[in-house]
Amino acid sequence: MKLCLLLLLLATSASAADFNGFARAIHTVETGGRVGAILGDGGRALGPLQIHRGCFKDSGVAGRYEDVSSLPVARAVMHGYLSRYAPAALASGDWATCARVWNGGPKGASKSATLGYWRKVEAKL
Repeated sequence: MKLCLLLLLLATSASAADFNGFARAIHTVETGGRVGAILGDGGRALGPLQIHRGCFKDSGVAGRYEDVSSLPVARAVMHGYLSRYAPAALASGDWATCARVWNGGPKGASKSATLGYWRKVEAKL
């Protein structure tokens, strides 16, 4: 029993560490690592991870949209969004699928337009 708990803890820690690296790569690609109320996409995206209102709503994270200017909130929104639209990819560390969904929406992994975005993220991992 103790061995199972230890393995679960190690797997969870490794998964969290991997997500942290992925989130840093997205942050670098989206805003060069800047933080704060950064506007993008003609004012339609906000914060260090360039989050749109629809993405915020879909993430299930409580609060106000403007809260995505905070990096911890933005990361929670990204995790919530990917948990909804790419749960298997998120759980397995399939960062290509996660990046493409993050960039192109729920069906982003099947859009050829998101391949270039993934290559940028991959270079930062």
